[in-house]
Amino acid sequence: MNATESPRTKPFIAGAASRYAIAILLAGVALWLSLVLETSFGNPFWLFFPSAVVASAWFYGKAAGWVTTVVSMIAVQYYFIPPLRSFGVRREDYPFFLTFVGCQIFATWLVNKRKQTEDSLQQANAALVSQMAERKHAEESLRKTRSELARVVRITTIGELTASIAHEINQPLAAIVTNSDACIAWLASESPNLHEAQTAAERAAAAATRASEVISRIRSLIKNAPTDRIPVQLNEVITEMVDLASHQASNGGVSMTTDLEPKLPTVLGGKIQFQQVILNLIQNGLEATSGVNDRPRRLDIRTQIRGTDQVQVSVSDTGVGVAQELLPRLFEPFFTTRSQGIGMGLPISRSIIEAHGGRLWAESSLGMGSVFQFTVPHGASLSV
Repeated sequence: MNATESPRTKPFIAGAASRYAIAILLAGVALWLSLVLETSFGNPFWLFFPSAVVASAWFYGKAAGWVTTVVSMIAVQYYFIPPLRSFGVRREDYPFFLTFVGCQIFATWLVNKRKQTEDSLQQANAALVSQMAERKHAEESLRKTRSELARVVRITTIGELTASIAHEINQPLAAIVTNSDACIAWLASESPNLHEAQTAAERAAAAATRASEVISRIRSLIKNAPTDRIPVQLNEVITEMVDLASHQASNGGVSMTTDLEPKLPTVLGGKIQFQQVILNLIQNGLEATSGVNDRPRRLDIRTQIRGTDQVQVSVSDTGVGVAQELLPRLFEPFFTTRSQGIGMGLPISRSIIEAHGGRLWAESSLGMGSVFQFTVPHGASLSV
């Protein structure tokens, strides 16, 4: 092997040689057809040689096209330009021969230009398809990351509500024990009172059902289950979250009140994610009121119908409020005014509401309290 040749250059050289051979072969076929049909059609080389040039340049590249062009000009000069079978050209035949040469060169240039443009378009299209695939992959990774981060925030919120959870569980468990003892006592008496025993047993069963519902509610908040698009009644979600946070509110001396529109229409989306948003807003309000001593500590939750297609939820507190210069930053990731917060609750809550086709915003005055509100349209469809 030549020292200047590498294993990678040999296939290239072989490929170029084959292309040039095909280019010469196409010119030869054009020459053969022109000679065969010359007596019948006069000068058929005007058809066959340009066709050979076009085919060579289009299918085998620019260099092959020029090879066919040069071979064609030589063949036409030798076989079809007087004196025949000679490479000489008479003065009076120069215009005819130069016209043919010009047409060949122009055809080769035009085909090469068109082929180059098409190749560029194909490369651009391939690059665009690749970019779209990469973007789709990045969006899918972002969706998974956001979903996992939302689950982490839910778990963090549940950790903050540990005392309330224990209280929620202890109440029905205590009721189960009390009613079970009462049932046993009524049955163990000398004259068993079956009616009272049945009533006590029914109360114990109801308490057990309540405990089961509390546990199911907590599990649904923690798990990373796929979001179902179902009709959600926000009044029910608010009632559940108020019950879950009631013990924490009681310990902090906060009075929670609700003003729920009785004819509130349902929205289509994920109940777990609505639970997360409302629970986060309640948590923020409870902590905001924890340092207030000069006025009643209150947290008011209200639902109403806004316009013809909007449902609005408002969570207002009498807490410390937020300074106006900090208000625009409340929904920035990792920015928080809470001493124990991680700064992701509100950004994730906003992304959830926006995914439902709604809007979440805040209004606040330092030392006066805050109001967090969101709207979602009737039948909003979850897309995250």
